[in-house]
Amino acid sequence: MRNDAARMARFVRRKRVNQAALALAFAAMLFGMFWLAWILWETLRLGFESLSLALLTQDTPPPNEPPGVGGLANAIRGSLVMVALATLIGAPIGILSGVYLAEYNPRGALAVTIRFVNDLLLSAPSIIIGLFVYTAMVVRMRAFSGWAGAVALSLIVIPVVVRTTENMLALIPSGLREAAYALGAPKWKVIVGITLAAARAGIVTGVLLAVARISGETAPLLFTALNNQFWTDGLSGPTANLPVTILQFAMSPYENWQRLAWGGVFLITLIVLGLNVLARILSRGASS
Repeated sequence: MRNDAARMARFVRRKRVNQAALALAFAAMLFGMFWLAWILWETLRLGFESLSLALLTQDTPPPNEPPGVGGLANAIRGSLVMVALATLIGAPIGILSGVYLAEYNPRGALAVTIRFVNDLLLSAPSIIIGLFVYTAMVVRMRAFSGWAGAVALSLIVIPVVVRTTENMLALIPSGLREAAYALGAPKWKVIVGITLAAARAGIVTGVLLAVARISGETAPLLFTALNNQFWTDGLSGPTANLPVTILQFAMSPYENWQRLAWGGVFLITLIVLGLNVLARILSRGASS
């Protein structure tokens, strides 16, 4: 009887501790969701009020213009070009590196070193990457440029794609590779025709997540592309972009600039949300 009572007391104590931990976890979730919902609501409310055709077709206006004058066309164009170039630079490097780690040398000393450096890049603050590219390119070229901004963003893309590619290829059953080898297929053809094809949806998901991450990066562009108030056809000089424009306009005392900043925030939020939803859809298709 005494043992039964002791076991019952321990059970009741564990149950209370479990309920307390569950309550604390639920309260923490509600606390985080409250601030997230508030941020999204303010973004949607103020951003939707700032949407107009001029926002997408006109360049950034000079200071102290009346509300409704000017837009973010040059900043949108600059961001799209730099993000596209960063993806074209970083995604192939990341995919090829992930293939090497998963297919050619998964346990070698070089692979361990690459994974360690990749983890460092994943956790490194983006401002450090911006400072590195500033020292390596901007100082040597003696000019801010969109090319430097694209390189800085590509250094953020690479570690994300490397990690995703390696993980997706590791999920492919080894039996598929062995069956292809048994039929006499060379290793490169097995990788291209079997493993990469099977992991295609997961790899594309990783690329989309990397694009979503760099779409709102501000710190690297402050040290590389800087900004520009005008429309520029090339990337050889300071290049307008949405993140830096939003930062400058949001901190200004001018009402029109502040409205344009909220419009830019709304656009970036829609882009990031759309990319994340698409990535979820692709990852669900890959897992099924």
